[in-house]
Amino acid sequence: MKLFARHTDTPRIPPVPASVSRRFGVVKGTLIFFFIVAVARLIQIQIVESGRYQEIARRQYESKMDLPSRRGTITDRNGITLASNALFVSFYADPKIASKSAGKIAQVFARTFGKPESYYREKIVAGRRFVWLERRVKPDLAKSIDVKKLEGVVQINEPKRLYHYEEIGGQIVGATNFDNTGISGAEYSYDKQLRGVDGWVIMQLDGLGRPRPSVDYPRVEPVDGHSIQLTIDVGFQSIVLEELKKGAIRANADAGVAIVLKPQTGEILAMAQYPAFTPSAMSGVDMQTLKNRAVTDVVEPGSVFKLVTVAAALENHLVRPDQMFFGENGKYRVALNNGKFRVINDTHESGMITFEKAMEVSSNIVMAKVSDIIGAERLYTQARTMGFGMQTGIELPGEAGGNLNKPVEWSMTSLNSIAYGYEVGVTPLQIALAYATIANGGTLMKPYIIAKEFSETGELIYTAEPQAIRRVVSEATAATMREFLVGVVERGTGLVARIPGMSIAGKTGTSRKTMEGEYKEGRYNASFVGFYPADRPEVLCLVMLENPKAIGYTGGMVSAPIFKAITERLLNNYGIVTQIRTASLSPLRDSSMVVVPDVKNLKRDAAAEQLHERGIAASALGTGDVVLRQSPEAGSIVRPGATIHLFTQNDPMVASGSALQVPDLKGMSVRRAITRLASEQLEATVKGSGVVTAQYPEAGAPVTKNTKIVLVCERVH
Repeated sequence: MKLFARHTDTPRIPPVPASVSRRFGVVKGTLIFFFIVAVARLIQIQIVESGRYQEIARRQYESKMDLPSRRGTITDRNGITLASNALFVSFYADPKIASKSAGKIAQVFARTFGKPESYYREKIVAGRRFVWLERRVKPDLAKSIDVKKLEGVVQINEPKRLYHYEEIGGQIVGATNFDNTGISGAEYSYDKQLRGVDGWVIMQLDGLGRPRPSVDYPRVEPVDGHSIQLTIDVGFQSIVLEELKKGAIRANADAGVAIVLKPQTGEILAMAQYPAFTPSAMSGVDMQTLKNRAVTDVVEPGSVFKLVTVAAALENHLVRPDQMFFGENGKYRVALNNGKFRVINDTHESGMITFEKAMEVSSNIVMAKVSDIIGAERLYTQARTMGFGMQTGIELPGEAGGNLNKPVEWSMTSLNSIAYGYEVGVTPLQIALAYATIANGGTLMKPYIIAKEFSETGELIYTAEPQAIRRVVSEATAATMREFLVGVVERGTGLVARIPGMSIAGKTGTSRKTMEGEYKEGRYNASFVGFYPADRPEVLCLVMLENPKAIGYTGGMVSAPIFKAITERLLNNYGIVTQIRTASLSPLRDSSMVVVPDVKNLKRDAAAEQLHERGIAASALGTGDVVLRQSPEAGSIVRPGATIHLFTQNDPMVASGSALQVPDLKGMSVRRAITRLASEQLEATVKGSGVVTAQYPEAGAPVTKNTKIVLVCERVH
């Protein structure tokens, strides 16, 4: 018998129930599935879509900010600045950050700008990531806003367009919108050249979302816009606008247009309209005022269109100047079909008169009879050759081509009606150019108002040249027609335009206006166009009034007096154009000239450094650290080594708000110079008479209110 028995059996483990095994498999499978999903998602995020998520992350700590380019300047033919720029201050907010202190921000801005706190609070809680609080405010006003104490608020500099002569040349220069984009005039037609190319910079956002510059981040500098020089003379423009306005108000006219140009070249010296337009006051402006009516408005011209009839008759040798016609004593019955007839009336009753005399007294009846001799094809061809029915190509927006139907589209009355200016639509500029064709010996010139274009560095890149389009009539015909037009002023309907000692050629025109397709009694367009001296024309002037109601309605009664007033003032102030404008369209600057940069709102050291880089000296006035103003202004053209005065906010004159800058008055008439000084709160002491040839202090000098500016004037003959 064995005392000890060896135990060889192992403990028996009970089998796992099938239900538990299944649950464990489900859990394990689920974990494996989610692991695979997580891995796949990580692959998608970190590899497949890594670029997109990196961009999202980058946007959280980076901000791209535009660097606006400086818009190019616009000057007149003598280099006088009409439009330039200044840097103003704008504020915007990120509502996501700023909403935390919306009440404080609204309180600060309301106190500074005088608007209700609710105005700013509603902006801040709008839910967007970007909202403007104030745009383009003056730097001295913006100083009271400390953005470092306002979370989510950012201050930037923005350019603002300045128009130095306001309504003088308003429709020509045009205007820009709030984003500094041209919307009318030369600002619109040359917007691409003037605006330049904006740059940009990547800013780093701090924990509060405020942008901070970083040297490690990319930056593209803006390219400033080109500058353009116009053919207009601001002195001419001022006179023309002033006399047009006075004449239109005296005649109680709805509107008016006046054009002054050089017939030998086609360059526009002045182009004004009433009501005038002030580019810096765009709010509530009527679009009819904004457009340039000299090129956009199409009217039936009336008797000024008789120039075409006379040209066709003389050029085709169909009628002699001394050929006699019966004026029908003022009423001419013209037979139509089916026993009907029409009556053509003359204001001046005439019997037997010569063709030349018919032009002098503006006989519709004789012109109708002459048109029967000319025929439809010849009359149409002559009108078309003189530029009617097509755009002139001037560099202004919205130009109309007018209405000149082909003879196959004419009715039975068209031939006679067109002969004295009805059933045809023209622009004031087309009329002026047609008369310029006769003034310069028979050649139609292309009009132009852009004289030169300069790059952002001041390099001349374009110069306009007079361009002859076609010969319209022979020199002999043009000479005969000039004699006709002299007779109009000396003996005919244009007697009011006569000026003793000056030979003037011109023509009156009056036409009834249409309303809803019908001619209305008591509504007229009245015009006068003339040029002088008649034997060697240098200046052409057209005046057209819409619906004069006070002192008459004919061109001879209301438009000719305006022409005379303009002409007398131009002669008194400037003499004959060729005698005093021999340097017209001379280069605005040569290759050695320097464009003054905009250094306002920069620290004085940084401003001085920028000026020195361009070869310009800097002179700081005041003890402040930031430049508030500069003289000459940004965009001015100076010679190397010139001194730019920098005014800082601690300068006593600037701090008191009394610092002023003497405007450039050279070339202005005495009246215009005194008016300009008065608008700047300065006084004038005049020595001599005529045109300002010198001034003291010089333009750009800093002065205080009521300072007397000495004007040295000379009468130019």
